Amino acid sequence: MASKSWLNFLIFLCGSAIGFVLCSQLFSVLLGEQGDTQPTILHNDPHARHLDDNGQKHLKGQMHFNADTSQHKDENTDIPENLYQKVKILCWIMTGPQNLEKKAEHVKATWAQRCNKVLFMSSEENKDFPAVGETREGRDQLYWKTIKAFQYVHDHYLEDADWFMKADDDTYVILDNLRWLLSKHNPEEPIYFGRRFKPYGKQGYMSGGAGYVLSKEALKRFVDAFETEKCTHSSSIEDLALGRCMEIINVEAGDSRDTIGKETFHPFVSERHLIKDFLPKTFWYWNYNYYPPIEGPGCCSDLAVSFHYVDPTTMYELEYLVYHLHSYGYLYRYQPALPENTKGQKSSIQK
Repeated sequence: MASKSWLNFLIFLCGSAIGFVLCSQLFSVLLGEQGDTQPTILHNDPHARHLDDNGQKHLKGQMHFNADTSQHKDENTDIPENLYQKVKILCWIMTGPQNLEKKAEHVKATWAQRCNKVLFMSSEENKDFPAVGETREGRDQLYWKTIKAFQYVHDHYLEDADWFMKADDDTYVILDNLRWLLSKHNPEEPIYFGRRFKPYGKQGYMSGGAGYVLSKEALKRFVDAFETEKCTHSSSIEDLALGRCMEIINVEAGDSRDTIGKETFHPFVSERHLIKDFLPKTFWYWNYNYYPPIEGPGCCSDLAVSFHYVDPTTMYELEYLVYHLHSYGYLYRYQPALPENTKGQKSSIQK
């Protein structure tokens, strides 16, 4: 009788163990599928490394979204074309050898085409892409890469542009909106623009991920500051270190908000700003903004300039949404004033 009881007990233990293993495997599968559908969680640190590419399917080859011009042949592009000639912007994109095909080529196929001049700054020269090789790879090299890139731009292309923009290879920039913003300012004044954060300095600093743009005078002062040792490579945190240097050399941190106070430079992709409660209130973002941040649709200007953490697929989605999709017969609500020197270029639909 006792042996039978022990046998039943052993059968119960074995059944329980098998059931536990099967249940744990089932939960692992379910949680794994759920994890695949969840948005990637950003590091709760404004200066943390970029999102990893682990598990991400990379697009192979560029997509030529703007190859078919038949639907756009009657568009009136006088204003952006006029601004293209009057507000000249050199864009340099921070990238690396491992990201030329994964990320940089999709920047090259989309928004970078609207820069007056574009450079891809890497740690290795690539004449086919092309990319300029200036420094070593690594997150601790970001500020060195930034310093070297601006020095290279200053030495080779100073007279080719009025404004000089740094962006990452996962940043999307609407150049036409940036030109409108910059058209109100003089590139001979020491000023720079971006998404302004408030810690670590009287005037704060500009988010590296959202991109920032220096006037010609600001670029001159920045390069000179390292030659005269007014600024040094004191930190590996690129955007913060550059902001501290700008304050030392009296380069103004400009207000990049639009005429109704909405932000134009954005450190995340659009949904993280537009969707309420997407970013938890304990997230660093809420304490870093120089101007009071707005959550929800009021977060972002209709003339937004940039978004960050943009993967290649989203890069093309934004290209389509910004430059192709529109509602029939719709006249835009928000039409801020044009600069005085471009008012003669108003399109007939605006008159």
